[in-house]
Amino acid sequence: MLVKFQTKSQATITMFGDIAVTLIKLMGHSGTVPSALLAEEVPAALARLKAAVAEHSNEPLDPQDGSSRDGDEGQSVSLAHRALPLIEMLTAAAAGRENVMWDK
Repeated sequence: MLVKFQTKSQATITMFGDIAVTLIKLMGHSGTVPSALLAEEVPAALARLKAAVAEHSNEPLDPQDGSSRDGDEGQSVSLAHRALPLIEMLTAAAAGRENVMWDK
């Protein structure tokens, strides 16, 4: 499954489903897909996500399906790197007072 995050002022972000759900939960949301944050909820969600990233920034956050491409064995992508596009989207949405939606 892939999850697409959308807001008016930013390009759509697509993530692996399990990674997206983890980040959604770190924002303080239930993890339901599809769902959304209303504009007034975005700043608090952004703050929670930034706090979680600051606390666990170097921890790996990789797809749980076990898929890997040739030569990728033993390499991981950190929570900080996975969360960066979503943090940027939430920052722009907070500044523009925009809703953020996600769907499959």
